[in-house]
Amino acid sequence: MLPAAEPIEELHGVDAAALPEHVLTSTRPYVLRGLVAHWPLARAGAASMREAAAYLAGFASDAPATVSVAPPEAGGHIGYRPDLLGFGFAQHKASLPAVLDALLRYADDAAAPTLYLGSTTIDTWLPGLRERNDLGFGALQPLASIWIGNRTRIPAHQDVPDNIACVVAGRRRATLFPPEQLQNLYIGPLDRTPAGQAISLVDFDAPDLQRFPRFAEAMRHAVSAELGPGDALLIPSMWWHRMQALDAFNVLVNYWWRQSPRWMDTPMNALLHAIMSVRDLPPAQREIWREAFRHYVFDADAQTAAHIPEAVRGVLAPLDEARSRELRARLLQGLNR
Repeated sequence: MLPAAEPIEELHGVDAAALPEHVLTSTRPYVLRGLVAHWPLARAGAASMREAAAYLAGFASDAPATVSVAPPEAGGHIGYRPDLLGFGFAQHKASLPAVLDALLRYADDAAAPTLYLGSTTIDTWLPGLRERNDLGFGALQPLASIWIGNRTRIPAHQDVPDNIACVVAGRRRATLFPPEQLQNLYIGPLDRTPAGQAISLVDFDAPDLQRFPRFAEAMRHAVSAELGPGDALLIPSMWWHRMQALDAFNVLVNYWWRQSPRWMDTPMNALLHAIMSVRDLPPAQREIWREAFRHYVFDADAQTAAHIPEAVRGVLAPLDEARSRELRARLLQGLNR
């Protein structure tokens, strides 16, 4: 029998209008109980699915959004087909009011298809919603998105940005793992993913420990929480998280931000480039490059380039937007040769 996940530590009384620094820079997850319970959207969600749908419809633009649709037999799973050769859902374009109407229509249908509108930019599809339903990030300018659907199961994945996910309708169960559980979560392809991030291939509801034996070790490090309307979850950068929507109508608002300048590239591009240029070198050469990465990247400090005159340090000098732009151009030139 798999070990049960430990509960995620909870914080109460966090100021939603001015999120404190220790929350925004945390490297451990927290449940922020009642963080957005005062939002009109969360109050509508706590009242009923119809009130929440009507509130959202009042802000909806005419722009079509992308909706993932999976057959009833998928059981809410948004991921690969069993053979991994394709995905177990199709994507369609629909207006937000049409999606809301469909969710209400299927609410009492035990054989309803899975409907999932994920990562939709609020300011584009719901202009004006954030005027009364927002968090205070100070100087940070996070990307605010909304997620709407019925009973869905989103496989464990990780995101580069830090994340605060706010439940405003329905209940959700979140299961999180520290980044170092990578090898125990059996991650799928990096370059052909359901939604941009690589996902765990383990079915958390029926894990096949013959095929994925190390998943039992991952569960020893798991933390979990159930969230209702008004609750929020802080998911630090690169923490694996599996999200399960438990009700027939669920809405979540989330915010992504990075603790680095906007001009910095995503580390995922560096990983893919390293796979292309380093991974398949002869072992002795790969070890040489391991030392180079340690010296110039992971253990870099003020002494790394101290022996080089400051005016000619190039990319070994502290990066800024201008140097980053020059480096990007050089890399593109090399990739396009």
